[in-house]
Amino acid sequence: MSDSYKVKVNDSFEFDIEKEHAVQLDAVTIETNKFHVLHQETPYLAEIVSANFNQKKYTVKVNNNSYTVAIADNLDLLIKEMGFEVGLAKQINAIKAPMPGLILEISVVVGQTVKENEPLLILEAMKMENSFQSPRDGVIKSIAVSKGDAVDKGQQLIEFE
Repeated sequence: MSDSYKVKVNDSFEFDIEKEHAVQLDAVTIETNKFHVLHQETPYLAEIVSANFNQKKYTVKVNNNSYTVAIADNLDLLIKEMGFEVGLAKQINAIKAPMPGLILEISVVVGQTVKENEPLLILEAMKMENSFQSPRDGVIKSIAVSKGDAVDKGQQLIEFE
């Protein structure tokens, strides 16, 4: 898996940036959060105005124009594909299989009240056991699989009320 990033600017423009290109950027720190950037022989003054490290969202000012920038790496994209998102954990209503595998154990039943981080099930994939915990407090609405079932990537496993 290569080191690449999905960068979204102002919720409108999306770019794929490879790590090797990002580290080759000609940038010099002027002071804290301020940089002089040279790109294709054109100088830019860049400033990080605000940063939310947990959500990987930044407000950046380049030559006095402000931009909202969201950065996602391969792990962030995989987590989102699994149905989880940073900052949105309390809104998750279903657990989906992140990869094909075999259900080894189901620790909950329909109607059961669960707390955040309580074990839900174990999925064996590529000879590894993957334990899934509850992303939030809630009640189990349905369980779409049984112990011993083979599941496909993206298949719904558990649904919350």
